[in-house]
Amino acid sequence: MNAGKKKGLGRGLSALFGDTPPKEKTKSTNKNNMVAIADLSRNPYQPRQIFKENKLEELANSIKKNGIIQPIAVRPNKSSEGKYEIIAGERRWLAAQRAGLHEIPVRILDLSDVESLEVAIVENIQRDDLNPIEEAKGYKRLNEEFKYDHESISKLMSKSRSHISNTLRLLSLPSDVVAMLEEGSLTSGQARPLIGISNASSIAEEIVSKNYSARKVEYLVRSKKSGRFEKTIDTNILKTQEKLQKILGLKVNIINKKNNSGKISIEYKDLDQFQMISDLLTKH
Repeated sequence: MNAGKKKGLGRGLSALFGDTPPKEKTKSTNKNNMVAIADLSRNPYQPRQIFKENKLEELANSIKKNGIIQPIAVRPNKSSEGKYEIIAGERRWLAAQRAGLHEIPVRILDLSDVESLEVAIVENIQRDDLNPIEEAKGYKRLNEEFKYDHESISKLMSKSRSHISNTLRLLSLPSDVVAMLEEGSLTSGQARPLIGISNASSIAEEIVSKNYSARKVEYLVRSKKSGRFEKTIDTNILKTQEKLQKILGLKVNIINKKNNSGKISIEYKDLDQFQMISDLLTKH
């Protein structure tokens, strides 16, 4: 930890994912404990703040048909005897209530506050339905509260280091742009090019209102940075650029100035690609 890197799983993660034998408080070694839904409370460290209604309804219908297959991880509630705090599985708990269940299977773990926080962050980040800001805040807490550097988070989450760094950078966007990401009106791909742009908010509003693709946003921001920014994107130029990229299988960039002069650049990665471009341009 002094070196700023976290090696391996913390005990909380090991207990949840089976890396080492956990300290468990169980009533039976042969089956999961059944606990009343009313005796469970949410995890105060839960990074997910938004639960999609349609997904909850789908899960509730599945639970009605098949029951809860994977038990919810919990720990004893320190302030209430006989009650438990959810460590991982809050969505299943909410869906079980909708499904009309009175009790659900749980796995009781003896974890500290710190270990519970660690598990809650990692378990939720690994799910695909976290919005980009919830994910970024999860990474931030791992970095600040557990001293994971970006490389360590990358290995823990099985994601690229650039993904971790780029996701964390979303938190530097203006609060109104962050809100658009949280509500889902803006994607991380659309928002990422706006990082560090002075008028990110106004551009974000234009992106949402005109439903620009991530590629269009990159084109818009690149034009602004190069001094050739226009209020509207020439969609014909963009379509031509995308068409050329599809034909060549290479990255193509078209820069069109206000006087309709400009340039077309084609990127190649090796001599074979260079030869292909050369052959196409010199073909009679």
